Amino acid sequence: MDLQLPFEGLKVVDLSQGIAGPYCTQILWQQGAEVIKVEPFSGDWGRHVGAVKNGHSAVSISYNAGKKSVAIDAKKDAGRELIKKLITTADIVVQNFRPGVVKRLGLDYESVRNLNPEMIYMSISGYGEDGPYAQSPASDSVMQADSGLMFTNRTRKGEPKRIGMLLADIATALYATQLITVALYQRLKFKKGTHLELNLLQACSALQINDIASVAIEGVKPNEAVSAPNGVFECADGSITVLALNDNQFERVCKALGREEWLRDERFKDNRSRMSNKEWLHQELAAILKQKNRTYWEKSFKEYAVLHAPVRDYESLMKHPQALQQEIFQSISQPSVGNLPLPGIPGPKSLRRSLSAAPAVGEHTEEILLKNGVKQRDYEQLIQEDVVWQAS
Repeated sequence: MDLQLPFEGLKVVDLSQGIAGPYCTQILWQQGAEVIKVEPFSGDWGRHVGAVKNGHSAVSISYNAGKKSVAIDAKKDAGRELIKKLITTADIVVQNFRPGVVKRLGLDYESVRNLNPEMIYMSISGYGEDGPYAQSPASDSVMQADSGLMFTNRTRKGEPKRIGMLLADIATALYATQLITVALYQRLKFKKGTHLELNLLQACSALQINDIASVAIEGVKPNEAVSAPNGVFECADGSITVLALNDNQFERVCKALGREEWLRDERFKDNRSRMSNKEWLHQELAAILKQKNRTYWEKSFKEYAVLHAPVRDYESLMKHPQALQQEIFQSISQPSVGNLPLPGIPGPKSLRRSLSAAPAVGEHTEEILLKNGVKQRDYEQLIQEDVVWQAS
């Protein structure tokens, strides 16, 4: 007997665009919820950035897989009424417009709460609903700079760098999903909905709790590893990271390298001493590792349980023996794009769906509206008046 997915039967109306809101609702979809993505005729702006092919982007596919798309012109009264109709029967509503936009549309929590008192309404923004920065435009790059993420990701020269993924948005999506889960439990106990507010600045600050504590203790944020050896080194045929976090682990490194004399060297008696002599230690490791190929060193490091890993690209990651064993990657067939290998959310398979294709803009407009009480003749009128749009 198949187990029921945890959020099976829940209906999510996704008014959000980009990454933070869409990824939050896509996680809920993987856990069983029905997600109705409401977007303008031009589509979620995330469809048009980054790697794009035939009307889909990597962003759009990754964070909207499995959803149903309804194209509605929310600038028209009839369009807003249709969205309210969808909200009336929704368990969860997610929006990530700049503060004030949904209020002008009459779709903010206060305007729709009476339509559905048990609804959980999630508002995601850059800086929050009020305050001196509330109306400031925010993006992942902006937030990586403004929240300290670039400060914590500095070069050896101390130059701040953007982390090479959409970390601010992704972290916010994960925190948003966790908050919604808490609110669902609260609704189960008290039979009432709630308005949740989350912003990227909060999420990125929470993400850095340990680094912030370190600066508070030491007064400065080190821009390098806090142990030695600890770095990326070139073998004869590729890169490998090698590190030791304590004396026991340093002993293993020495044995794997055939340098047991280092264990009797006062320069390396503890981590503080090794950090003081890190430059020499790293130069020696670089010279030793360069002499043989990566397979040789992986075998030696594995024998002595040394902390290490090859530096992989994504193609190599997909061939990782453990990734294959755990079936981390799924192949989805995305119309007009092709087959894509994508990782689903982690966790037991019994608690999540397999990924499926992301929708075209308005692919499910007719299906969803008729299912939610719009009569066929009224739907045809809405099409003629350009209030809604159905993908061909």
